[in-house]
Amino acid sequence: MATELTFEKAMTRLEYIVTQLESGKCTLDQSLKLFEEGTKLTAYCSKALKTAEQKILRLTSEDIEKTEDRRARRQNESEDAEPESETGKDE
Repeated sequence: MATELTFEKAMTRLEYIVTQLESGKCTLDQSLKLFEEGTKLTAYCSKALKTAEQKILRLTSEDIEKTEDRRARRQNESEDAEPESETGKDE
């Protein structure tokens, strides 16, 4: 059974690959295989980060919209309340 790849596991594996490649102890074939795996892991991590960023942007955008809606409602309520207090004045 294959374990599910997570961002954290991919990053750990990438760190290992970089260490192996930087050590200079790999054969050319090993280096190419590691490089290819590293490229795939980098693409996976980039996609995961982009997805997370889009989700954060969507959530913060929704939060901003809700905050603006609440402000607009409060402003409308206060504007609606002002004329009522003025109608009680002597003219």
